[in-house]
Amino acid sequence: MTSSPGPADTGVLGPPPAGAISASPRPAAVRPHILVVNGRKVRHPVFVLGAPCSGVSLLARALKRSEGFHLTMGQRWVLPVVHAFARNPQLARGRAEAAATVLRDAFAQGWQVSPHCCLGCSTACREAGGAEGTGPCVGDRVISRYGDASPDLLYCAESLIDAFPDARLLQIIRDGRDAVAGMLTDPDALAWFSPGFVDLEAESAHPVIGVETEADRAEWPGLSVAGKCAMRWRGTVRLMARLRNALSAEQLITLRYEEMIRQPAAAASAISAFIGAEISRPELRPAPDPGSEAGAWRRLLNPAQAAEVERVAGDELRRVGYGA
Repeated sequence: MTSSPGPADTGVLGPPPAGAISASPRPAAVRPHILVVNGRKVRHPVFVLGAPCSGVSLLARALKRSEGFHLTMGQRWVLPVVHAFARNPQLARGRAEAAATVLRDAFAQGWQVSPHCCLGCSTACREAGGAEGTGPCVGDRVISRYGDASPDLLYCAESLIDAFPDARLLQIIRDGRDAVAGMLTDPDALAWFSPGFVDLEAESAHPVIGVETEADRAEWPGLSVAGKCAMRWRGTVRLMARLRNALSAEQLITLRYEEMIRQPAAAASAISAFIGAEISRPELRPAPDPGSEAGAWRRLLNPAQAAEVERVAGDELRRVGYGA
């Protein structure tokens, strides 16, 4: 991944430079499959990926409130499948066809629109859609595009491409220090660090917590919570770099959170051109929140936490342009 932003007025990062983290070889594509939901073929679904507290929900809200979009966030049919793949990477390893089928089946259920469909929505999904009462959060609009921004969706990105070869992936990256500050107050993010939540004995590396080497495995138990959040952010950014190496510019773009909130109109134009549909520009502005501005970590992390984040992820921070 490049160490400097792409065009300053869009927040879109360009292709990785020579020497960036290499991608794992992609297996042969699975057989084409046409998914029909609500009587309409699903074409070019949009998936939003990123580390916790990096702006995924902000981008998801903008898509969810855009004309013609039905985007879900943590839908009850989808989230358990996503978390199963995240917790157990071996489930998809060598089983591309089966993993793709499981994901398609989950989204076929999750994207259904009915009077009771939002009973399976997360609170975040309903709030992003501005839904009131118990009716569908997609309203009465005509649906032409589908998407999802479930937490931890990044960890099954390759299976998403196998399931939907024409998918459009939006990755969002944020200063890791701000992401760590957010994770420290996010119960869902911290749950991954609970004993037994992931099985390090079953995997030589575990992307969901950022453990990649024997040195990481040895260091993990002694890290503070801030250090574990930093390792998770570091691993996520490396995974995003591998995806950028493996996928074409027509399939994936990476956005920088700080540029997106600073220039929402320019970012919306870039995203709209990439996905081939107009995105709601006003929704790219974050709600007033002490943790939403760039550089909030300076107030939210104490010196010991900031020092550990630097020790664990400092090299990665500088590699992706967050050295100051």
